[in-house]
Amino acid sequence: MTIEELKAALPNFTDPKLLEAILEKGQILKLEPGKVLMEPGKFIKMVPIVLEGSIKILRMDEDGKELFLYYLDAGETCALSLTCCTASKPSEIKAIVEDPTTLIAIPVAIHEQLSDEFKQWKDFVSSTYQNRFQEMLIALDAVAFKRMDERLMRYIVTKMKQHKTNELHTTHQEIANELGTSREVISRLLKQLEKKKWIELGRNVIYIRDDFEELISK
Repeated sequence: MTIEELKAALPNFTDPKLLEAILEKGQILKLEPGKVLMEPGKFIKMVPIVLEGSIKILRMDEDGKELFLYYLDAGETCALSLTCCTASKPSEIKAIVEDPTTLIAIPVAIHEQLSDEFKQWKDFVSSTYQNRFQEMLIALDAVAFKRMDERLMRYIVTKMKQHKTNELHTTHQEIANELGTSREVISRLLKQLEKKKWIELGRNVIYIRDDFEELISK
């Protein structure tokens, strides 16, 4: 990868010396969907910056139940991984590759060095904390204050925007896992949406109306 290609993938970084340091010290990784990048209890040895594709961030409880938090898209990194790196603590999240993804992995020691030397890196880290904090508040509000049908509809909209498609290839169990509920509850709620003709259910696929987001906002 060239400096110009890296700059195009990370438009927030304009300092050529910073881009050179990232390219020199980082490792380019190409990952396939389903790859587990981080797991709870394991130490994080690098800061991943997504160049292309997306990574799904989940929180897990002691029983192994998962709760979807947010996605990492191109140009983004994970605030929780930054926190664990800085504090030398094991990961508290699970990160799974959602789409074919290319990322650049920055070793922990290099992350600390970049923070000391480059204001743009410090600003990037600061904005990452702020943006992810807001997203986690939204996730927390959804769990605490919204009914499961509202959470499901928000989940569908998020998936549509993430994958830029009206076809979601997933199972009812996978949705239930990410929303922290049972497959039976999700199946029932999806059937209700299908009766309204807002979606159509297939085998491991959900077909969604173009105006779905507009319909649920009414």
